[in-house]
Amino acid sequence: MEDNYTQLQQKLGYTFTDFNLIVQALTHKSFSNEQPECVAHNERLEFLGDAVLELAVSDLVYRLFPDIPEGGLTRIRAEVVCEKGLAEIARGLDLGSCLRLGRGEVNNQGFNKPSLLSDALEALLGAVFRDGGFATVCQIVEKSFAAAIDASARLRYGSDHKTCLQERLQAHYNKLPEYRLSQIEGPEHDKVFFMEVHFNNRILGRGRGSSKKSAEQQAAAAALDHPLLKGVAVDDR
Repeated sequence: MEDNYTQLQQKLGYTFTDFNLIVQALTHKSFSNEQPECVAHNERLEFLGDAVLELAVSDLVYRLFPDIPEGGLTRIRAEVVCEKGLAEIARGLDLGSCLRLGRGEVNNQGFNKPSLLSDALEALLGAVFRDGGFATVCQIVEKSFAAAIDASARLRYGSDHKTCLQERLQAHYNKLPEYRLSQIEGPEHDKVFFMEVHFNNRILGRGRGSSKKSAEQQAAAAALDHPLLKGVAVDDR
């Protein structure tokens, strides 16, 4: 088992100062309950890791996608840190081979259960936070989660928000949006453009940027979160 922990630390790119923390993070309550002596399990570290992971992923998606509005960032985060998403990342780290489980969980293939894997990953990140601090957690999250975050963002928004918005509106309503310049601020050498995207007498989204094109992309990104794109009736604005 110790060799598995060594390989896991190599995959994480982090070596624990307090080795007991990684052991505790990967110890399920079912294992502790079967021991004659008191053995710490991972539920408290899971509680801590859940909060640390949410903040680390929030910071990463905020930095990676400056044009995606709050609602979109929330959905990307939710998709990545859900049980299924965490279990996939845990499998990529071969976390199952490191779990200490009780006999019942071993017989029930607990090493591959999404719930146990996702909980263990959160506990592991909680342990990293205790051992190495938040900056270390962020480095591990960026290394381990970046691909899943990018895939979620591309699936939901693509790299071209204007094209994505146009395709959705055409598919559902057979009409195109209209972009309107609402305001220009700043000196001649440092202008800021404000754009609105209109559809059926509604403002679906607003954006700003150093050029009209970048402002249109931001407006389109905001429009992708409008209820109209989810088939929800809304009042005219």
